[in-house]
Amino acid sequence: MMYKDDVSEMFKYIYQKVKQEDFLQMTSLNGEIPFWIVSYSPEQELEITKAYGGLLKKLERKGIEILDLNLYTIAMQLLQESVGLQEMFDIEQGMSKQEFKEAIQSVLDMQEVLMPHIKTLIDNSTARVYFISGVGKVFPFLRSHNILNNLQNIAKDAPTVMFFPGKYTGRNLQLFGLMTDDNYYGASILYPQK
Repeated sequence: MMYKDDVSEMFKYIYQKVKQEDFLQMTSLNGEIPFWIVSYSPEQELEITKAYGGLLKKLERKGIEILDLNLYTIAMQLLQESVGLQEMFDIEQGMSKQEFKEAIQSVLDMQEVLMPHIKTLIDNSTARVYFISGVGKVFPFLRSHNILNNLQNIAKDAPTVMFFPGKYTGRNLQLFGLMTDDNYYGASILYPQK
């Protein structure tokens, strides 16, 4: 079981950090890519979701536009546009879990579909910060380290913050605190998990 951080304290800290001009201008990065991870205990998902919505509103009231890249919402939209959700549900009935996973990954191809879509969202936005949410909901179809690695070429003009249900050690991502993803060294820890 993972230690549960105080969600209220965590989101006060995140708000204070994100609204700072040096964070928004990416001036204190020392050449690092402007990616940040906020990891949290997956057991706190509902509490985090509520606080996340409040954070978006609070930053908006402060005049800081956020582009919320909810991976689950994006995936569902792309599946609907490409195949249709009912069709996907019907396809699932006749496939093994592995075959279905591969079918969804094919529709959501990282290079041909997902990243071009996210690039369009970013290009059409005037946001000063990009938030990535819905990470746990798209597992195992989309993997967080793949998302971050591919975003490095797209999300360069504003800081990117991923809200991650698990642990980030600064070296690897452990989704749900159980499954270790491939090593990912590019992001900084925004809120130090206890």
